Amino acid sequence: MTPEQLGRELRLGTGGFLAQRRKILGLSLIASGAMMPISLYQMGVIGHLPEPPLPWLDADAVDGSSEAYAILATPDAVLGLGSYALTAWLAAAGGEERGRTRPWIPLALAAKVGLDALVGAKLTVDQWTRHRAFCSWCLLAAGASVATVPLAVPEARAALRRLRS
Repeated sequence: MTPEQLGRELRLGTGGFLAQRRKILGLSLIASGAMMPISLYQMGVIGHLPEPPLPWLDADAVDGSSEAYAILATPDAVLGLGSYALTAWLAAAGGEERGRTRPWIPLALAAKVGLDALVGAKLTVDQWTRHRAFCSWCLLAAGASVATVPLAVPEARAALRRLRS
């Protein structure tokens, strides 16, 4: 497939699980968007993360905690940006027939969104158990991550059937 054919297929195609892939891409970009202000806060570009005025929300406490800087000596929101970029790439990679021609891509996407959802759920639990507060930006990213899982499963199943036949 030429790059021109791929571009036309991704923009205008309707088959091959493209509707689900487009939703996964959108949700990954929403999650990435939530990581951006957290990254700015964790790097000191901004001094405070705005939150809705609810008593159980405190993004500054959650995202300024030692746990937020514990992996690879890097702010975790920056790592999150990279992770969601990988998810977006897996959603965007290949044409309509990628489950037939490159079944590893939908299988990798399903594994990645499953991992994203598990990490989001774990971090949400950690926020409450360690800080007795949540970060609304993090909840948005975790919710978007969980929402991607059922979208990735049908294409992964089809790719698995293809590999088995």
